[in-house]
Amino acid sequence: QVQLVDSGGGSVQGGASLTLSCAASGLIFVNYDMGWFRQAPGKAREFVAAISWSGGALDYADSVKGRFTISRDNAKNTAYLQMNTLRPEDTAVYFCAAHNRFSGFRTITSFQRYAFWGQGTQVTVSS
Repeated sequence: QVQLVDSGGGSVQGGASLTLSCAASGLIFVNYDMGWFRQAPGKAREFVAAISWSGGALDYADSVKGRFTISRDNAKNTAYLQMNTLRPEDTAVYFCAAHNRFSGFRTITSFQRYAFWGQGTQVTVSS
């Protein structure tokens, strides 16, 4: 059974940092690119960042470039999202997801192309 367990969310002030983690089990981790998405109340789920199976390719939403960093540790079957200089507009539930690497990295921003999802972790940023 595949499981992605998101953790690390919390309530912080603007300008603070948080690191989210996504621990994967039940799958061959290196067969999957990993992505982070977020969903704020009343809004559609949006792409945040993604990393290829090897870590050699990265993609970020324009809204988080320069502030967020995605990484992965294949030995630990874990992906991370380092979030710096958080803003109130970053408030959302953050989800990690696994994308079959054989689908091609070009589809990495499309949530419909992800096979597995974490349960989400809440990030709240106050001004």
